[in-house]
Amino acid sequence: MHAFDILGDPVRRRILELLADGEQTSGAITEVIRAEFAISQPAVSQHLRVLRDSGFASVRAEGTRRFYAVETAPLSEVDAWLDRFRRSWDHRLDALGTELARGRRTRGKPPTEA
Repeated sequence: MHAFDILGDPVRRRILELLADGEQTSGAITEVIRAEFAISQPAVSQHLRVLRDSGFASVRAEGTRRFYAVETAPLSEVDAWLDRFRRSWDHRLDALGTELARGRRTRGKPPTEA
């Protein structure tokens, strides 16, 4: 499955957001996702499986509990893909910053007569 197929699903994106704050138990993740998306526990488990199988999340067992953590390698690949576009955005944002600074400077000056 392609990284954007994984990230295209709002439930999986939300799970990754939860995991970005640190390792979470499957029960804690399920509780949040069920409350926010009104989906069943098996559906949440399926999303966790997709994240795990695609490398976006890892899981470790501690007794009967499962702890999930985000894996950054697939996200680095997405970031590298986005970098091609980011260069274009950076140039445009730099130009916007220049225009905003120019506007602030000219506001402080009295109007010139023609």
